[in-house]
Amino acid sequence: MRKLPPLTALRAFEAAARHASFKRAAEELALSPTAISHQVRLLEDRLGLALFRRGTRQVSLTDAGERLYPVLRDGFDAIASTVAALQAPPARPTITLTTTRAFAARWLVPRLGDFARALPEIALRVHAADETVDLRREGIDLAVRYGGGHYPGLRAQPLLPGRFAPVCSPSLALHDIADLHRHPLLRYAWHLREADTPDWPRWLREAGLDPATMADGPLFSDESHAVQAAVAGQGVALASLPLVADELAAGRLRVPFGPVLAGHSFHLVWPPEAESAPAHGRVRDWLRREADASVDGEGFDISC
Repeated sequence: MRKLPPLTALRAFEAAARHASFKRAAEELALSPTAISHQVRLLEDRLGLALFRRGTRQVSLTDAGERLYPVLRDGFDAIASTVAALQAPPARPTITLTTTRAFAARWLVPRLGDFARALPEIALRVHAADETVDLRREGIDLAVRYGGGHYPGLRAQPLLPGRFAPVCSPSLALHDIADLHRHPLLRYAWHLREADTPDWPRWLREAGLDPATMADGPLFSDESHAVQAAVAGQGVALASLPLVADELAAGRLRVPFGPVLAGHSFHLVWPPEAESAPAHGRVRDWLRREADASVDGEGFDISC
């Protein structure tokens, strides 16, 4: 067993030595100066050594006090630091998710409030970029990508189907497919362009319309801007239906007519080693639940 002096006496001595004052030590420990002096005297009697040279208004350490003080100071500092660390709330795990700017703005961001309520113990960092990111090199845990689902060296699961149709504001007098030539076609740049990309040229071909009779509207660098222009009644956008589900449900947009084009799906993509973190699985599960609810509530009526 350790043969140590009483802790109360050691604390009183350490505080008095640190402040070079019995009065200020008493204020720190919520005791009286007399009580501090009494505890220090008990410690000196126990050790058989004088620890302070006592003056009229101040005290100073003796050689013995100079040896004892730094040991107690460092020990109490270590105890305080460890206790604070034990009482501090554990740091929340962080999951970094990368996706396209359009998916982040139109689908993910409106649901982040639900994420915070469902998974308050996890911090989500969102990285929005249309360029494909190397997940391992950039230290990213999870991605939502639009594509064919083949991602070598990575795990992938379908998240949302790729369905594209014309959408417009209800304020537009668009009642029949023949009316389309009277409204600008809002376009946006495709970062993944293939022979069957669901863009306006493909849609017009499948609808049996002559592109030469159509009025091209502005070309946006981002799909979200084309959707915002459609909501404002500035033309007709060919949009990903999962990404405008909220606008369709709220009546800010409508699908005036078909055809509905099939495109690639949005996929959840991640490095296999990332899934060992419990937080990773909870975020994937949340995304799938939200996606399923989004698809279930996506139903829309083609007006004509």
